[in-house]
Amino acid sequence: MTDLAASPRQESSLTALVRHSRYVLGENPVTGFAFALFVLIVLAAVFGPHIVPYDPLASDTSEALKPPSLQHWFGTDQLGRDVFSRVVVATRLDFFIAVASVALVFLMGGLAGVAAGFFGGWTDRIVGRIADTIMAFPLFVLAMGIVAALGNTVQNIVLATAIVNFPLYARIARAEANIRREAGFVEAARLSGNSDWRILTFQILPNVFPILVVQMSLTMGYAILNAAGLSFIGLGVRPPTPEWGIMVAEGAQFIVSGEWWNAFFPGAALMVAVFCFNLLGDGLRDMVDPRRRT
Repeated sequence: MTDLAASPRQESSLTALVRHSRYVLGENPVTGFAFALFVLIVLAAVFGPHIVPYDPLASDTSEALKPPSLQHWFGTDQLGRDVFSRVVVATRLDFFIAVASVALVFLMGGLAGVAAGFFGGWTDRIVGRIADTIMAFPLFVLAMGIVAALGNTVQNIVLATAIVNFPLYARIARAEANIRREAGFVEAARLSGNSDWRILTFQILPNVFPILVVQMSLTMGYAILNAAGLSFIGLGVRPPTPEWGIMVAEGAQFIVSGEWWNAFFPGAALMVAVFCFNLLGDGLRDMVDPRRRT
C-alpha cells in the first residue's frame, strides 16, 4: 500500500516540475534563450569532434593565417589549422572542466557547509577555518600555485578550480542549513524518530539544493574562465590541444598585424559560454525552488 501510494505522489511531483519548467521557459524569453545556448554547447561538446570539417590538429603552412571564408568559416591560424574546427572541438574540454569542477566543489564545499550548519560545534569550526584559510589567498593566484605545484594537467585544473570555490559553497550551504535546522518541519521529523543524518539527507539538503544549483550554474562560467586564464598564462592545458584560452593566447600576437580572427572567435566562444551559464542561474532558481511554483 505504501509503495502504491508513494508512486502517484512522486509521479505528480515530477509532472508538476516539468509543467512549471515549461511555464518558466515560455514566460521568460531570456531563460529560454539561455537554455537553447546550453543545449547548443552540450551538442558541440558531445558531437563536435565528429562533425567538424577539418582535423583540429592537422597543420598546413600553405593555408596559414587565411581570413574567414566559405572554406574556413573562422579562418586559419599561424600553422594553417582550421580555427572553426578547433573552437568547436575545444568545447568538449572546457565543458568537461566546468562540469567536473562544479561537481567536485559541490561534493566538497556544499556537503561540508550543510554539515557545518546543521551540526555546528567542531564541524563548523573546522569547515570555517578551512574556508578562511583558502580565502586568505587571491583565488586566481592560489589556483596558479596549485597547478604549478601539481602539474598543468586537466585533473589538476579541475582540482584547483574546486578548491578556490570551496569557501563560497561552504558558506552559502552553512548559512542555509543553519537557518533551517530549527525549522518546524525539521523538529517534526526529529520528533517522529528520524536520526540526524536522515534529517540532514531528506529534510535539510533538498531545501538547500535549489540555492546551490544557482551557484553551480554561475561557477561553471567561472570554471571556464579560470581554465582559460591558466591556459593563457601557460599554466593550463598544454598545446596543441584545442582549448579556448590557449587559442586566445596564440592569436593575441597576431591582432596587431591584422589577423584578428585567431583570437576573436575563441574569445567569442568563451564569452558566449560564460554568458549562457550566468543567464541559466535565474532560470534554474525559478524551476527548482518550490516556493516559486504556483
